[in-house]
Amino acid sequence: MPASILMNPVGYVRSARAKAEDDGWDAYPARIELDPARFGPEALAGLDDFSHVEVLFHFHAAPGVGETGARVPRNNPAWPKIGIFAQRAKDRPNHIGATLCRVLSVHGTTLEVAGLDAIDGTPVLDIKPVLKAFLPRGDVVEPGWAGELMRHYW
Repeated sequence: MPASILMNPVGYVRSARAKAEDDGWDAYPARIELDPARFGPEALAGLDDFSHVEVLFHFHAAPGVGETGARVPRNNPAWPKIGIFAQRAKDRPNHIGATLCRVLSVHGTTLEVAGLDAIDGTPVLDIKPVLKAFLPRGDVVEPGWAGELMRHYW
């Protein structure tokens, strides 16, 4: 097993939101600017035919090596202590984020999206179109605390 994996960002997030805060992400439109040294407009061709994309990114501003055990989400004593893989916190072992975003527009090598919970300057690792066949089959089930946590997130 390799000790590390090298990845080069495909682009970077540009947003008015410079600081990671827990809630209100829909208030900040975002765009993803592809690396012009690696990609031309053809890389985004056809993406505007999709309503949503999945954006994989690196939580580059998250401190330290990341959580590997269990913790209480947002330090809320009303919620249970759960493992890092049972939550979507930025303080993850590899600091990788994934968000489904609404496609607003595509212009050249720039993708404008809504609902991206990443700050300005965030390295984008990959962009994938959302296809219905990849969405969960059956009902999505989550504990009550997760709904409380997400109440003001967007």
